[in-house]
Amino acid sequence: MTNRLATAQSLYLRKHAENPIDWWPWCEEALATAKAENKPIFLSIGYSSCHWCTVMEKEAFSDTAVAEYMNANFIAIKVDKEERPDLDSIYMQALQMMSGQGGWPLNVFLSPEDLVPFYAGTYFPLEPRYGRPGFLQLLQAIRRYYDTEKEDLRARKQVILESLLSSAALPFQSTTQNQDRELLQRGWETSVGIITPNQYGNSFPMIPYAELALRGTRFNWSSKHDSKQVCLQRGLNLVLGGIYDHVGGGFHRYTVDPGWGVPHFEKMLYDNGLIVEYLANLCSAGGVQEPAIERAIAGTVQWLKREMTAAAGYFYAAQDADSFTHPSTTGESEPKEGAFYLWSYDQLQQLLSSEELTQLQQAFRISASGNFEGKNVLQRRHPGKLSEIQETALEKLFVARYGATRESLEAFPPARNNQEAKSGNWSGRIPPVTDTKMIVAWNSLMISGLARAHSVFRQPQYLQLATDAANFIWNNQFVNGRFHRLNYEGQATVLAQSEDYAFFIKALLDLHACCPQPNKWLERALAVQKEFDEYFWSEEGGYYNTAKDTTQDLIVRERSYADNATPSANGVAIANLVRLALLTDNLQYLKLAEQALQVFRPAMQHAPQACPSLFAALDWYLNCTLIRTRSEQIGLLASQYLPTTVFIVESNLPEGSAGLVCQGFKCLPAAESLEKLLQQVQQSQIRG
Repeated sequence: MTNRLATAQSLYLRKHAENPIDWWPWCEEALATAKAENKPIFLSIGYSSCHWCTVMEKEAFSDTAVAEYMNANFIAIKVDKEERPDLDSIYMQALQMMSGQGGWPLNVFLSPEDLVPFYAGTYFPLEPRYGRPGFLQLLQAIRRYYDTEKEDLRARKQVILESLLSSAALPFQSTTQNQDRELLQRGWETSVGIITPNQYGNSFPMIPYAELALRGTRFNWSSKHDSKQVCLQRGLNLVLGGIYDHVGGGFHRYTVDPGWGVPHFEKMLYDNGLIVEYLANLCSAGGVQEPAIERAIAGTVQWLKREMTAAAGYFYAAQDADSFTHPSTTGESEPKEGAFYLWSYDQLQQLLSSEELTQLQQAFRISASGNFEGKNVLQRRHPGKLSEIQETALEKLFVARYGATRESLEAFPPARNNQEAKSGNWSGRIPPVTDTKMIVAWNSLMISGLARAHSVFRQPQYLQLATDAANFIWNNQFVNGRFHRLNYEGQATVLAQSEDYAFFIKALLDLHACCPQPNKWLERALAVQKEFDEYFWSEEGGYYNTAKDTTQDLIVRERSYADNATPSANGVAIANLVRLALLTDNLQYLKLAEQALQVFRPAMQHAPQACPSLFAALDWYLNCTLIRTRSEQIGLLASQYLPTTVFIVESNLPEGSAGLVCQGFKCLPAAESLEKLLQQVQQSQIRG
């Protein structure tokens, strides 16, 4: 027997379709039913590749006693956070206010008449453990509180709502722009400190911080850390550590140790797009030439093309951490974490010759005891180029995993759900489930990464993949004159949010930087920016998360400025405005950028650790540089690390000159050589 979620397009929602809980999707009917029946709302938010979301689905949400009580006393609503990041953002803030921490699954109890949260948590076990209450006991306590403690409930909700409204109003004292240069340096120093290696906790890519740290290396700022080495080390940790899939390519979400050894195994599209862009920038900044970095970029693009690209040209969203080890006929009921990626020592001995295994152990940390549940996650010992024998050994592992050689396997079809995974006729291992929805924001981050990698490495395939994805979005995501966030099997759905606009405009501008002729990418960016301004711009400055005509079910309307695993939409949007002002000579864009920076400048002063992308936008504003040059020189210039520079093809240059460098409202004397042009650009980029 299935519930309402059986017909949902979201893979995450469909994973709960057979729960005995009478789940609703987030919709007007569900909210009205809760209000009419005076039942508190149990709102559960997660995503398809979330490990602990899967655990809770199999435990608490599948229990009949829990379901009976839930169905009688609550209205249960499931939300895919990747479909509705606006809802996730609001209620995640509420959780952090209540508990001081966040995470998924995000489980929140709402008052039905106003949707204000009054209790929240993350994973709740079926039975009491891990210092957490059993889920049924929690539900009973919550309902009892809701029915008997009305005065306390009202007071509690009032505090939470006031905190949410205050946060959405950007409650910082105003400041001036007189000290912007010092502010930029402070933000840079903060980010350098954040990505400096430490000996504690998990290891996340934290690319927005790494990008800002890398930007600052072009200044002669003093720091207690060697910023260039810190940035290089972040790149090496990514490409050498277990966070990178050395056999199949692509980056996992994070590692569970400070030494970058054992990953949490899901692969998210957004991580891979951001990491590819950072690694390409790292290679172009200061002439970093590290074979392991170039190998990881190439391997990630191969993984993207093989496993994450739809025939229509867009990119899938994510791959699960868990996978099955045996076909459905064996009776295995649950997938196991990392099964697709792990290698026992016995398996390695069987698959490889003694020489291959010996050489592989010289390059990778491999042991009989393993480093994860008795098996091995491959982690490189040293940078540099792998030997031919080591590459041969990795190819054998690839064949064992995929059932074919790398060269012969152009496309590896996704397993779209657990049943497809278990029953598929796989030649190698059973792959993890792939969430095949198209998300504009995440595709855009990957497009930007590919475009930048193409500029640095001049690989045509990188540009082709980026172009195909951008064309798909442009041709399919505008319905009835409005931009849409998601696409399921060719069907656009859910109106786009701020990050979709900001990241797609950036992707179009990044493609324009690769290929400024013809100007279709710039023309498209201008069209998307026009719609973005119309529906999202705040009169105070900055962009709201949601459009002005889609906020009826939100208790607050946010203008988010903080970065998380992805950059903040406002940080990217402000940088886009500066770029558009340079490329079009339309100073209205610069005026909007100035106004937005004025609004967010207090947040940057009070919480520099929260908003590296706003500091990157400030860098654009202070050091924006325009190069007018001939088309044949664009490729060479684009391969340089020029993080606050845009290019315009100019055929009508002064005779004998290589190009013109313009700083804001003034142009420098025409450069008579490419060397002189680059010298002017480098100086222009540090004037702030």
